[in-house]
Amino acid sequence: MSDYIVSARKYRPDSFETLIGQDNIARTLSNSIRRGQLAHAYLFCGPRGVGKTTTARIFAKMINCANPGPEMEPCGQCESCVSFQEGRSYCIHELDAASNNSVEDIKALMEKVQVPPQVGKYSVYIIDEVHMLSQAAFNAFLKTLEEPPAHAIFILATTEKHKILPTILSRCQTYDFNRISIPDMVRNLRSIAEKESVKIDDESLHVIASKADGAMRDALTIFDQTVAFCGTDVKYQDVIRNLNVLDYEYSFKMVEDFLTGNYGSAFLTLDEILAKGFNALHFVGSLSSHLRNLVVAKTGGLEPLLELPDSLKKRYQEQAARCSNQFLFEALGITTACETGYKAAVNPRLHIEFALMRLSYIMGKPGDAKPVAPAPVKAEIPGQAGNDVKPAPAPAPAAPARRRAPKTGSALSMSAIMEEKKVEEVAAPESASQSQALPEDATVRLKWKELAGQYSAKPRLANMLSSGNINLSEENGVKLVEFFVINEAQKQWVEEKMLRELETKLRDLTGCVKVNVIVSVTPMEETEKVPYMPEEKAKDLMEKNPEVRAFVADLGLDTK
Repeated sequence: MSDYIVSARKYRPDSFETLIGQDNIARTLSNSIRRGQLAHAYLFCGPRGVGKTTTARIFAKMINCANPGPEMEPCGQCESCVSFQEGRSYCIHELDAASNNSVEDIKALMEKVQVPPQVGKYSVYIIDEVHMLSQAAFNAFLKTLEEPPAHAIFILATTEKHKILPTILSRCQTYDFNRISIPDMVRNLRSIAEKESVKIDDESLHVIASKADGAMRDALTIFDQTVAFCGTDVKYQDVIRNLNVLDYEYSFKMVEDFLTGNYGSAFLTLDEILAKGFNALHFVGSLSSHLRNLVVAKTGGLEPLLELPDSLKKRYQEQAARCSNQFLFEALGITTACETGYKAAVNPRLHIEFALMRLSYIMGKPGDAKPVAPAPVKAEIPGQAGNDVKPAPAPAPAAPARRRAPKTGSALSMSAIMEEKKVEEVAAPESASQSQALPEDATVRLKWKELAGQYSAKPRLANMLSSGNINLSEENGVKLVEFFVINEAQKQWVEEKMLRELETKLRDLTGCVKVNVIVSVTPMEETEKVPYMPEEKAKDLMEKNPEVRAFVADLGLDTK
């Protein structure tokens, strides 16, 4: 039979010095042992795999050690330490509350509490997943937890602190365990890899640590899985293929496509990602995280927020230097909006592709032709035809005002973004805005019908756009297109969900940005009220016929 032991058990910490990522808790517990200030009940709470049960075992081992070291570390040689290492200690008891959560289980535990320890000073009772105890078991446990024998110490561990009764919380010293940081996990994984003679690079270790989501046990499990797949020589590409992790390269390439306006390349990259089986929404989230890292890399003083290997940090800084604050701000707005609307989209892939096109248009319209300076023209002087005359220099075209790129490392702020926006507006030649003449009414009506046809996949919206006639007007040099819906609910829905999209598409169709869309409610026509009840019919008859009214009054008839 194989003697193989998984890394999570083989390299489990056996002292507070080897405990990872919980320095404050280790120091507090060590000081309490050194000063003899031990509580009768402790509550360890936090996420999975961060060392709650391990800390409880180390604590139980230290308080019963006969010959502790100067730093209160267990000696490992006394009877208590040896019995604990061999798993036969009678002074340390562990109970899994997930499978022993009844009143009878707690009563049996209470009977054990009365027996003093055979070796050591204390009997330590570690109850794991204590939130799984039933209400009756909690109530049976309360009295003993409040006033246990002098030799009994309880250590409760849980991942769901909110499920613990307040009466239990008030009787325990509570220690909140944090998620283990990526640098701490990478250092521990590198140490274990050296001990196991496994060759692995920093990028692979960071992928494993990120996948573990702050749990050291999960990181060690993933490390074992990776070694089983790759062998002792682990390559980055093998790691991401085995763990089904999206490669950083895709995000770097996407941003380069956005900067150059190459949305076709971005479409092909998306198709490659989906062909490999990755979730589309996961890809958008990864792209948002990449843009966030670019913001951090661009902003001075935020380097600690990039939990990445040095090689990747350098790449982020290089790409961030080519991105303006305005680009990053708008790109993050587009990707987060794409994530928000993904689940409601009828065609999720088209929803993402449209977001990629918008990202590619941030830096300008793709394929825009660059203005070409006119060729110099020879100017002939009258009376000197045929003489070689040097061409008169053509007037140099006015250089457009250059956009001020923010310095690398400058803080991302709304003031910087708005300053860039103003510079862009000033730099734009006046002729660009003046050349966009308002379209004719006939053109707008024709393009409106074409716009309605684009929503054939949404029949109700298409019918709403094409059912009524539109009113056209001009105000302050802007063409106003007013269309009508039947009620306020439809108007509110169009204004909140579709108005911006309709305006954008209509502007593209007409080729003019000075076109706005207005939504109005069709006025209800006033109709004559028709009498329905007998009382209403009688009243109507008397109002229209004075003779009938006089007849009713003479006879004293009741019309109700």
